[in-house]
Amino acid sequence: MANVSVAAEWQLLYNRYYRKPEIYPMQWKHIDLNRNKVAAAPFGGPIAVIRDDSKIVQLYAESALRKLRIFNSAGVQISETVWKHPGGRLVGMAWTDDQTLICVVQDGTVYRYNVHAELQEPNISMGKECFEQNVVECVFWGNGMVCITEANQLFCISDFKNPNPCKLADPNLDEYPLCVAVIEPQYTMSGNVEVLLGVNDHVLLVEEDGVQQLGVGVGPLQKMVVSRNGKLLASFTHDGRLLVISTDFSKIIFEYSCESALPPDQLAWCGMDSVLLYWDDMLLMVGPYGDPVRYLYDEPIILIPECDGVRILSNTNMEFLQRVPDSTVSIFKIGSTLPAALLYDALEHFDRRSAKADENLRLIRASLPEAVEACIDAAGHEFDVSRQRTLLRAASYGQAFCSHVQRDRFQEMCKTLRVLNAVRNTGIGIPLSIQQYRLLTAPVLIGRLINVHQHLVALMISEYLGMNQEVVIMHWACSKITASLAIPDATLLEILLDKLRLCKGISFAAVAAHADKNGRRKLAAMLVEHESRSSKQVPLLLSIGEEDTALTKATESGDTDLIYLVLFHIWQKRPALEYFGMIQARPLARDLFITYARCYKHEFLKDFFLSTGQLQDVAFLLWKESWELGKNPMASKGSPLHGPRIKIIEKAQSLFSETKEHTFESKAAEEHAKLIRIQHELEATTKQAIFVDSSISDTIRTCIVLGNHRAAMKVKTEFKVSEKRWYWLKVFALATIRDWDALEKFSKEKRPPIGYRPFVEACIDADEKGEALKYIPKLTDPRERAESYARIGMAKEAADAASQAKDGELLGRLKLTFAQNAAASSIFDTLRDRLGVA
Repeated sequence: MANVSVAAEWQLLYNRYYRKPEIYPMQWKHIDLNRNKVAAAPFGGPIAVIRDDSKIVQLYAESALRKLRIFNSAGVQISETVWKHPGGRLVGMAWTDDQTLICVVQDGTVYRYNVHAELQEPNISMGKECFEQNVVECVFWGNGMVCITEANQLFCISDFKNPNPCKLADPNLDEYPLCVAVIEPQYTMSGNVEVLLGVNDHVLLVEEDGVQQLGVGVGPLQKMVVSRNGKLLASFTHDGRLLVISTDFSKIIFEYSCESALPPDQLAWCGMDSVLLYWDDMLLMVGPYGDPVRYLYDEPIILIPECDGVRILSNTNMEFLQRVPDSTVSIFKIGSTLPAALLYDALEHFDRRSAKADENLRLIRASLPEAVEACIDAAGHEFDVSRQRTLLRAASYGQAFCSHVQRDRFQEMCKTLRVLNAVRNTGIGIPLSIQQYRLLTAPVLIGRLINVHQHLVALMISEYLGMNQEVVIMHWACSKITASLAIPDATLLEILLDKLRLCKGISFAAVAAHADKNGRRKLAAMLVEHESRSSKQVPLLLSIGEEDTALTKATESGDTDLIYLVLFHIWQKRPALEYFGMIQARPLARDLFITYARCYKHEFLKDFFLSTGQLQDVAFLLWKESWELGKNPMASKGSPLHGPRIKIIEKAQSLFSETKEHTFESKAAEEHAKLIRIQHELEATTKQAIFVDSSISDTIRTCIVLGNHRAAMKVKTEFKVSEKRWYWLKVFALATIRDWDALEKFSKEKRPPIGYRPFVEACIDADEKGEALKYIPKLTDPRERAESYARIGMAKEAADAASQAKDGELLGRLKLTFAQNAAASSIFDTLRDRLGVA
């Protein structure tokens, strides 16, 4: 009997059964769909209702002000707001995929609302041209919209997440099109939206960059709608025929002649198997084969297409028209003897303690796994909880006698049904079918629950499904802060912490940021104290003005990037002395500041060192600055910039002299300034930019090379250059300019303190062997004489000098030097034999 009562509610369309169970009796009062514009979101989403300003209606006892009201699918009001927008009549209204309500008025302005009837800024304008022409009609899909103006121009927003209105190609129409439909971008070859316009006996396909003419002779079409997969087009012709055509108009799939040529008020797809046509009092369901099914209504209805059927909204109830799943048909079809039906029947016999139960089981033992699976699947498609329970009991009963069955499937279905039954509750009003739930996914469902502030249900579902609860708790905390303006900060903090601590690792910083955004800075500061991640804590402390705490937390973390973030932030906000005081007490922050400022902010670093009494550090900075000034391309040799540079060095010397520990640096800076001054004078005198920034030795050498011996002597005297160093410099300078007479005269002035070897080396390096011979005999060390003679190729003289040294190793080296000269080599061999050395 149960099977008969269930199947009696079905309607047969050719060989497929359809059912139309009532999901909810509507909870709203005094709502007449005829008097209102209605927008219902798919996937059991909210319903927006507003009085239709294009109709003349009797107001009864209601206010003349129009109200936008939002209900759940059971008719329970979620929110409302007064509609007071300019821009003319409300032309179109629809929900996006993320449940944002889109409202388009005549002048092309788009207003967006969330489910709490809160206006989302900013409003969107479709552009000046659309504003001037006035919008007449809108067609919506997922996250986009196409609108048509009085001038028959088309404008499009392809994605409301990134709303960039654009104009489509001009269809060049003289009259307004008979009907409009849209193929979503995801189903087109180009990836852009395609608009179908019913014009005369054909259809125009309009894109952003062109217009095509399709389906010549199929029209005129009065109504058309594209299937969910974008491949088929259902259309109603002027002579009362329903045509289902491929969207490229290559073939007609099927055709049905209706009794009336009057176009239906609504045309919709019911899944992919049938098409619904609605007139004033009749809903007609047409399939590709067989007679249509008629449903009569004595009140207006709204068709809400879903992926697996159509929800039917009326003034009094919400129904769901869908194809009966095969698993359900196999169990409840009248006279069914399939294994699933026998298993279900066996459970009834078992409950009545009848032996017939065992007989049924024996009959289907080989097909028991399939029967169990069918019962589980059928339970998932049921909205009636008692029927779900019975079907699952039948599946469980069958599992007891079957070892080859996936028991996880049963548990998963139980979990899924508990979730679906929870959200189908009238107070929540999301009547998802199992197919819709799988397509929507659990995370999206939880997101929708928290958006309508059903946080407890969302939290329970998250916990039950083993999902992360952080999103739910954080959204609850932010909503609680927004709604609790009258609760003191300390009290509200305890309430929030009680829940936030339920989820480990939750971001207190995000909640604190929301508190700050709502003007509760003290609460934000208290919340951020509980944030364990410095990378999230520190930026928020800065944003709420807690710079001292932010710097402390950043230095405690040891993260140099965070410390620099705080340092730069405070740098812009605080006076210099206050800033210096803050970082001086924190060594890590101070050291990082100094490291950065040494590279980029010398003046600011000097101020810091002066404020802390570190005069020597200021001096070092000045000295470095003088060198940087010397590298300046503008500071060419002999330039007046050397004047300021000298002053900087003298200032550094003055600061060094203030401390006893830096006597050396003070003296060095003083001599540096003196040297640059002398070099500057030399460049001015010689008109050659070759002195500045050279060493004392180089300065002396350059003066001698230029023949300015007086200047060289002055530098020697000023900087107390030693005699040895003076001789070395002058010897090689004279050799460089090959002034051999001056070199000889210099060697005779007095006995050189460096000896004569430098004279010899200077001459040999200049390849002047004759000049070298003037000085070699004067070398006192026989070894030096021998080596010097060898360097200029005089083997006999080298041998004589070496014999005086009586050094076998020296003789060996000299022999190697003259290895190519056999006569010279024999001289050294003879000498070694004579001296008796190895």
